[in-house]
Amino acid sequence: MTPQAIRLFAVLLCLSVAAPALAHTGGVAGGFVGGLAHPMFGPDHVVAMVAVGLWGAFLGAPAIVILPVVFPLVMALGGVLGILGVPLPGIEVGIAVSAVVLGLAVALAARPPLWIASVVVGAFAIFHGHAHGAELPPGADAVAYSVGFVVATGILHLAGIAFGLLVRWPGGRIAVRAAGAIIAVAGFVFLSRLA
Repeated sequence: MTPQAIRLFAVLLCLSVAAPALAHTGGVAGGFVGGLAHPMFGPDHVVAMVAVGLWGAFLGAPAIVILPVVFPLVMALGGVLGILGVPLPGIEVGIAVSAVVLGLAVALAARPPLWIASVVVGAFAIFHGHAHGAELPPGADAVAYSVGFVVATGILHLAGIAFGLLVRWPGGRIAVRAAGAIIAVAGFVFLSRLA
């Protein structure tokens, strides 16, 4: 394993044991920077979004491109729902379950048809987007904020893809599946803290 992969793995491990839902404090700043920071400071968002990139890389072409595109597109729709105040029950549970399911998909080397993987990713993206949109500070620029959280999501997906490309080698495949298992465990921790 490369030093960069080891560092990324260590960051993921540290983020997985942090307190959940830090992105849902209501105290995030508005505008592009606020939107950019929102997913980056919520470990529940970080692990799920990295998992999308991992799973896409694990599945290979065309999933390596399609899953990380589906997620932010559908997440933006969820963000609009959150900004408009459309209620969506179980947001925190949906976000935690996304880490469990996406992490397990990687850990168990799940290879569903691309349309099923896209539906799974898209369904979870609604919860993540709604959480981001609902946290829009009053008076903030909704467009700049939304662009910020979509860009941050893309960066997290790219981090997952970069690590996920290790699947090309036998040892890397084990590391990627282990990262999926860590993400799933983090999701279970997030769920347990919601109870």
